[in-house]
Amino acid sequence: MSRVPRRVPTLAPPVSLTREDLETGRFRRLWLECGLGLRPLSDDELEASIVQALDGACQGADIWVFGYGSLIWNPLFHYEERRRATLRGFHRRFCLWSMMGRGSPEQPGLVLGLDNGGACRGLAYRLPAGKALGELMLLWRREMVVGSYVPRWARVETAPGSGGRRCVEELRALAFVVNHEHPNYAGRLPFDEVARALAGARGHLGSSADYLFHTVDALEAHGLRDAHLERLRDRVRAHQAAPAMPGRHDG
Repeated sequence: MSRVPRRVPTLAPPVSLTREDLETGRFRRLWLECGLGLRPLSDDELEASIVQALDGACQGADIWVFGYGSLIWNPLFHYEERRRATLRGFHRRFCLWSMMGRGSPEQPGLVLGLDNGGACRGLAYRLPAGKALGELMLLWRREMVVGSYVPRWARVETAPGSGGRRCVEELRALAFVVNHEHPNYAGRLPFDEVARALAGARGHLGSSADYLFHTVDALEAHGLRDAHLERLRDRVRAHQAAPAMPGRHDG
């Protein structure tokens, strides 16, 4: 088992979502203006969802959040501690069509979700109790704005120390699982269909390919590996490097 790096390089995100986009409501406005028929939730509705998610949590306790995709390289919320973590029972998959942020209605892209089965290695972030509600509102404006995900509590295994002694601690963390009832849920797509969609799609927040590449780079920077995403990255690069065939349209 590799040691936790003493200093993780800071990766500058590509064209992407910013904290200001969430604070000013720009992200919600993009959804309103895209005309896809998905109604963004109001802050009152998001707050009610947070209250429901926190029901049963220890009052006054810090909140842990599990990140597995863009939350690894562009978390946006403020946190006190970050650890490598493993979530069991779910795996990371490109299973959610993106027709605004990382794609368009004409050429949909894909973003990651947690789907049933397997295990997923990512990062756990600790939000201090006194600031957790404000930071969770920003997180909800990002992840829950059109109901693509379902927040749920899950047990994650973390390694709090970086010394030679192995020590695993189990934490209760919020994880955003893909909503199977959402119209953009893509399910299990063939590998090449995923690669073609990622290679060509671009939206208001950048390209699907950049989303994939930055996720792989960020995982590696934290001493984590995802063989499936690395293979997907190589296939996407091959699609992008291939000359366009007359009359052929990928996506």
